[in-house]
Amino acid sequence: MNPLPIFGKFMATTLAVAALSTSNAAPPTHDALDTVLKKHVNNGQVDYAALKGERQLLDDYIATIGGIGRSEFDTWNSNDQLAYLINLYNAETLQLIIDNYPLSSIKDIDGVFSGPWDQSEVKLFGDKETLNHLEHDFIRKNYDEPRIHYALVCAALSCPPLRSEAYIGNTLSAQLDDQAKTFLSDSTKNRVDTATKTLHVSKIFDWYGDDFRKNGNTLIGALKPYLPEDVRDQVGNSYEVEFVSYDWRLNKKGTTLEKLGK
Repeated sequence: MNPLPIFGKFMATTLAVAALSTSNAAPPTHDALDTVLKKHVNNGQVDYAALKGERQLLDDYIATIGGIGRSEFDTWNSNDQLAYLINLYNAETLQLIIDNYPLSSIKDIDGVFSGPWDQSEVKLFGDKETLNHLEHDFIRKNYDEPRIHYALVCAALSCPPLRSEAYIGNTLSAQLDDQAKTFLSDSTKNRVDTATKTLHVSKIFDWYGDDFRKNGNTLIGALKPYLPEDVRDQVGNSYEVEFVSYDWRLNKKGTTLEKLGK
């Protein structure tokens, strides 16, 4: 038997395995965004004036992660991918606001042919995309995860609160659960009326209701695990759902919402 062909196959296999292992690049750290959020976000409110004056770290973060290639992204696990995409969306939204600040609402930002979510400013895999593309055509299309709607923040008062830390792959599920509980316990945005058996909830659950009703779930069934503990057990599918009007004022420092009526 000639050992050379066997040796050649062995070497080829070894080299292929080595190439595969080196191509699985670790996901990026989000330390820079974490620093920005810890410094400029408090209870979901953003100090946009201060951030605009100290924007370099945010700009550098977006330039770095926005340039990551699709082939590298595809080697990460789904939690690392989703943490990356949520962080990118929120960072790009912050950048969009400070590019146009001062303003009263993200809706005040208009391009020649598009509003704020349809401007090709988002850096994704080295290309320029829109916030709408990132959210609807990429994140929602590729990830069966309704909890993203507690994490993607559009800079409005009625949005879920912008977290004062970056999302990380290995803690993502716990962070999303915490976001859901925080949002649904905020009496300025959601309220359970046990007397009338009514859930007064954000318009987010109207706009993206189908995402929450997937896999045979009802909207109430999807929300119930995250409702405040003192009313959670009383809520059932017999409850009516009413959607609360959305306040598009900027989620800037010092601006607040009134509690929903009792």
